[in-house]
Amino acid sequence: MVVNVHFLQFLVLLNACSLRASRLLLSLYALHLGAQPLTIGLLIATVSAVPAALSWPAGRLADQFGSRWLLVIGAVVSAAGLLLPLWISGMAVVFVTSALCGVSVSIYAVSLQNLIGLVSSKEDRAQNFGNYSLMMSLSNFFGPLVAGVAIDHAGYGAAFVCVALLTLAPAPLVMLLGAGFPQGSRDKERGAGGSVREMLSAPGVRRMLAISSLQQAGQDLFQFYMPIYGHSVGLSAVSIAAILAANSAASFGVRIYLRRLIAWLNEERILTYAFFLGAASFMLLPFFQNALALGAIAFVFGLGSACAQPIVTMLTFSRSEAGRSGENLGLRMTVNQLTRVVGPVAFGSIASAFGLHPVFWINAMMLASGGLLSRTGIIDKRGENK
Repeated sequence: MVVNVHFLQFLVLLNACSLRASRLLLSLYALHLGAQPLTIGLLIATVSAVPAALSWPAGRLADQFGSRWLLVIGAVVSAAGLLLPLWISGMAVVFVTSALCGVSVSIYAVSLQNLIGLVSSKEDRAQNFGNYSLMMSLSNFFGPLVAGVAIDHAGYGAAFVCVALLTLAPAPLVMLLGAGFPQGSRDKERGAGGSVREMLSAPGVRRMLAISSLQQAGQDLFQFYMPIYGHSVGLSAVSIAAILAANSAASFGVRIYLRRLIAWLNEERILTYAFFLGAASFMLLPFFQNALALGAIAFVFGLGSACAQPIVTMLTFSRSEAGRSGENLGLRMTVNQLTRVVGPVAFGSIASAFGLHPVFWINAMMLASGGLLSRTGIIDKRGENK
């Protein structure tokens, strides 16, 4: 049985929608219970901390045993966690639910990225990873909408049931249609002997991880600090939302044409340009307070970040040693999630002490360094997943 890549993309959309819905639901439910902003921040950090711990082991398991039953387990564990608040009340169970949702993040992100790479040919890999990113973009709209409508029209109890069912939906689909998923290809002896240190010693891996973490930090911090900056210069909520919408529109649009861009310029050149566009955007931000100008900057930033994310994922897969692509993708996700936990704390401290301008300029320098790394041969050509 041949695996249909469109089926994998549908699983991506289902899981990503459930993740976005659960994040909003848990945050609003915590506020409903009287949680303070610090508690909400810790709750969100929990969803990133769990994948930071589990993504690399999940990638190893996917390499050794295949992804089919991992995906089923991830869906069942997260759905069960979302049902816990129906029987147990209090903030402690909200944190438990958040952690169990993080299990799904660990398994699904690594496994589905790896499966898409495995079933793709070299010619259509760029398009398939671009479509993966498109599904993630769509989930940013549909996921929160599901949670918001359920809460407003049926209450928190029904919302937890609704999101749990959405989270569980991939499990029966994978059981019925996942027989053709690629099987694990690594022998047990080799799998047991590997380590993070061994992987980091491979040519190009540490540089690729640095590129990935810089891209993730830039994207997250733009999304976090753009609204704060807009508020500080007196923009209305509608104007700030329109600026973020311009960023999302650019991201969605450019990913449709990513394959053509790669055919025209190649992956490394696009990655270099994407980082420099991001750096220029961060440099320009503090000089403008007009919503139209900030929207244009957000649009340009979206063009760059939307190209960088799928290209970094694709190159991580394609430069992996044969039979270790899941492990490499898992290690990349571990680093990215650690960045998501540490980055806001570090830059929040800088912003509190010195204001927002240094945050933007430091991020500009970070992204520029990513562009220089890409330009000077970050991509190791000796990978085996061709």
